[in-house]
Amino acid sequence: MKKIEWSRYRGLKALIHLLVPLCVHFIAEEMTVPLLVDVTTKALCDNDDGGATSTSCPQAIYLNGFQQTVVGIFRVVMLPYLGQLADEYGRKPLLLLTISASIFPFAVLAWSDSKKYLYAYYVLRMISHIISQGSLSCISVAYVADVVEDNSMRAAAFGWITGLFAVSNFLGNLLSRVLPEDYIFEVSILLLAVCPVYLKLFLVETIKPVPRQDQHSSCLETINNVCKNQYQSVKNGLAVGCNSGTLKQIALITFLYKLGMSGIASVLLYYLKSVFAFNKNQFSDILMLVGIGSIFSQILVLPLINPLVGEKGILCISLLASTAYGLFNGLAWAPWVPYMSASFEAVYVLMEPATYAIVSKATSSTNQGKAQGFISAVQSSATLLSPLAMSPLTSLFLSSEAPFDCKGFSLLCASVFMVSLSLSLSLSLQPPHPSPLHPLSFKQVKFSAHSSLFRCLLCFSL
Repeated sequence: MKKIEWSRYRGLKALIHLLVPLCVHFIAEEMTVPLLVDVTTKALCDNDDGGATSTSCPQAIYLNGFQQTVVGIFRVVMLPYLGQLADEYGRKPLLLLTISASIFPFAVLAWSDSKKYLYAYYVLRMISHIISQGSLSCISVAYVADVVEDNSMRAAAFGWITGLFAVSNFLGNLLSRVLPEDYIFEVSILLLAVCPVYLKLFLVETIKPVPRQDQHSSCLETINNVCKNQYQSVKNGLAVGCNSGTLKQIALITFLYKLGMSGIASVLLYYLKSVFAFNKNQFSDILMLVGIGSIFSQILVLPLINPLVGEKGILCISLLASTAYGLFNGLAWAPWVPYMSASFEAVYVLMEPATYAIVSKATSSTNQGKAQGFISAVQSSATLLSPLAMSPLTSLFLSSEAPFDCKGFSLLCASVFMVSLSLSLSLSLQPPHPSPLHPLSFKQVKFSAHSSLFRCLLCFSL
C-alpha cells in the first residue's frame, strides 16, 4: 500500500509540473485574442488619410479564414509526425518545442503593429499553430498517461486538463480586460517565455529513447515511414467507422455541427466589431462570461444531468443551444444581445464530452483510439471547409454591396442549415446500449438515407 501511495504521490507531483506551465501558456495565449481583432482591423482597414478604422474589414476576415484553412491542412501531417517523435525521443523535448513556438509571433506584434509586421505575425502564427495547435494537448495527454498509472486517477487527470482550458481562458480574458492595450503583448510574451524555462527545470522525462539500428536514417526515410504509418492508421480508423452504424451517424452529426460552429467562430468577433464597434474590452467581457459558464456547466451541471437524460439528451440540448447561439448573434438587434447569447455557448460546450461518450460506447476497448481519431479527422475536415464559405459570405453582407440588409446572414445560414440539420439527425440517433454478454456491443443503426453523404465524407477524410 505504501508503494502504491508513493507512486501516486510521485505521479501527482509530475502532473503538477506539467499543469502549471500549461495553465500559464493558455492564459498568455487567450489574453491576446480580444486585442488581436482591434490590431488586425486597425492595420488592414485604417483609412489612408489617418481617419477612423472602417466599420467593415473584409481583409481581416479573409486573412483569418486563410490562416485557419492553411493550419488545418498542415496539422493533418504534423500531428502524427510530432506524436511519433514524442514516442521515440521523449515527451519533454517535444513539449519544449510546441510550447515555445508561440513566443515569436507575439514578439513581432510587440515590436510594431503596422501592416508589414502584422503580415509577418500571421506567417509566424501559422507556423506556430501548425507545430503547437493540437499537438501540445496530445503530447500532454500522453505524458499524463505515462505518469498516472491508476486508471481511476488517470480519468481524473484528463478531467483536470479539460477544466484547465476553461479556467485559463477565463483568467486570460480577465487579464486582457484589466491590462492597458500597450502592455498586453509584452505581458503575454513574458508568460510564454516562463513556460519552457519551467518545463526545462522541473519536468521529468518519462520516455527513454531506445537505440535503434536506423538511428541515423535520413529525414526523407523518417517522413516516408510516418506517412506509411499514418495511411495505415487512417485505413484502420475508416474501417472501424464503416462497420458501426452509430459511428457513421455521429460522424455526420459532428461534421455538420463543426462545419457551422467553426465557421461562426472564425468570423464572429469581426462581425461584432463591424456591427456594434466592439473593442477588446467588450470581447473580454463576453469571453469571460463564456469561461465562467463553461466551468460551471462542465464541472457541476454535466455530472448531474448525465444520469437523467443520457448522452443523447446532452447531445440534443447542446445542438439546440448551438442553433440558438447562431440565431441570436445573426439577428443581434442591440449590443446586449451578444452578451445574452454567450449563455448558450456555456451550454453547447457539453457537445464534446457527449460525443466522446457515445463514440466510446459504440466501439470495443481495442478500437477506442481509432474511433476517436476517426471522429477527430471528420471534425478537422469541417474546420478546413468552413472558412471557404463563411469568409466571403460574411464580407459580402457586411459591405455596402449586400443584396439585402442582414449583416448576420452568414451566421444565420450556419446555424439553420448546418447546426439545425445535425440536430435533426441527433434526434434519430440510437446510442449503443451495453448488453450483459457483450459489454461494448451496440444495436446497428439504419443509415441508408445518408450513406451517399457519408461516403463523400470518407473520401474527403482520405
